[in-house]
Amino acid sequence: MLRRKFLKGAALAGAGSVGVAASFPAPAIAQSMPEIKWRLPTSFPKSLDTIYGGSEFIANRVAQLTDNKFQIRAFAGGEIVPPLQVLDAVQNGTVEAGYTVSYYYVGKDPTFAFDACMPFGLNVRQQNSWMRNGGGLELMREFFKDYNIVQFPAGNTGTQMGGWFRKEIKTVQDLSGLKFRIAGIAGQILSKLGVVPQQIGGGDIYPALEKGTIDAAEWVGPYDDEKLGFNKVAKYYYYPGWWEGGPQVSLYINQEQWAKLPKTYQAALETASSEAVVWMLGKYDSQNPAALKRLISTGTQLRPFPKAVMDAAYDAANELYADISAKNPKFKKIYDSWVKYRDEQLLWFRVAEGTFDNYMASTTRRTSKAKKKKG
Repeated sequence: MLRRKFLKGAALAGAGSVGVAASFPAPAIAQSMPEIKWRLPTSFPKSLDTIYGGSEFIANRVAQLTDNKFQIRAFAGGEIVPPLQVLDAVQNGTVEAGYTVSYYYVGKDPTFAFDACMPFGLNVRQQNSWMRNGGGLELMREFFKDYNIVQFPAGNTGTQMGGWFRKEIKTVQDLSGLKFRIAGIAGQILSKLGVVPQQIGGGDIYPALEKGTIDAAEWVGPYDDEKLGFNKVAKYYYYPGWWEGGPQVSLYINQEQWAKLPKTYQAALETASSEAVVWMLGKYDSQNPAALKRLISTGTQLRPFPKAVMDAAYDAANELYADISAKNPKFKKIYDSWVKYRDEQLLWFRVAEGTFDNYMASTTRRTSKAKKKKG
């Protein structure tokens, strides 16, 4: 009898446990945490819900992890900080944090490129591996100290496309005099081949291409490029974006502001940034295939860069890296680590990843052709 009464009481207690738990006050640790509000300017327009969306993903995730005590408000490029001046705003303490791509700042120091991507460099998995397990993050954190910034990997687009051109690129000579919107150290490489590089924020590319201020432009890939309307003003769509094999988007945090944060808030930022990498890549991978089909159906001409152009760019890249390394010890220190890691990764990927991907691509093409014949 006593046992039945006990079990009945326990069952009643269990049935009401949700309501009871809901009536409990928040844990003392949550009550004691400060309310903090940060501004997070980005380098991207709001219309690009993936690359800009990474900033809102981080803001929302941090709020969830801190019971809404730590609130971050994201701003599109140009709302409170010009798109290409996010680093300066964070460095100077004008804002607490920023969301951007580090190759925008190679004019200050080409070493910034390693934090985003290097032409003929790492793909997204290799970039992530170098950052998290190959010493890359430690090297970049040391470099960013001079700019009063703590930096976090916080997004990645995957390998990008090579851009939109009004005219076909058949030879290296076709690049001569071409005004090309291209960001980062890739512009320095292409200038060796006669290109006139232009660095323009994402929201300003379309009007420049439409008015003829530039002859060609690259941004990310089909999903974003379709949104920006590049197919309306340029016919030829080239691949691959050899300058962006695995471009990383970064969260910049002012060092003083970072030091003020409670450890739990620091952990929330680190967690949200890591999750944003996976979220962004997953969304681009899910959206790009359909977007590319839509672009082709409306007249876009898909073209691979000729091998001669790729080879010339590769040689120019190596020449540039050697030149910079001879003059810039910060660049050389990171380059020596990076290039060794890249070459080892390429050996491994060639054995398993590359052969698998190539086989699957050729097999699915063969299967598709067979189905069409039967149909």
